[in-house]
Amino acid sequence: MSLALQLKDYRLTTAEILYRMPDHPDLLQTYIWQEIDLAPEFPALRRFLRFWRRELEGALHSVRVASGGPIRPPTWRHASHLLELH
Repeated sequence: MSLALQLKDYRLTTAEILYRMPDHPDLLQTYIWQEIDLAPEFPALRRFLRFWRRELEGALHSVRVASGGPIRPPTWRHASHLLELH
């Protein structure tokens, strides 16, 4: 992902979509969607979910979204323990 997109608040976004099987509505199936998207509005995810409702038969049960944080300067941490093995 380019720095220009990151500066505009684009982030790697992952959505776990649970949907009902068309032939067996009591069963849930999982679909993982991942894309570079603009946080916090997530227009690409919203377009995908509109497509899903319009074109696919599996009724949506729930959508869980995870998104990376905004860019920040790198940090340095010291290790608190040092272990040696042979």
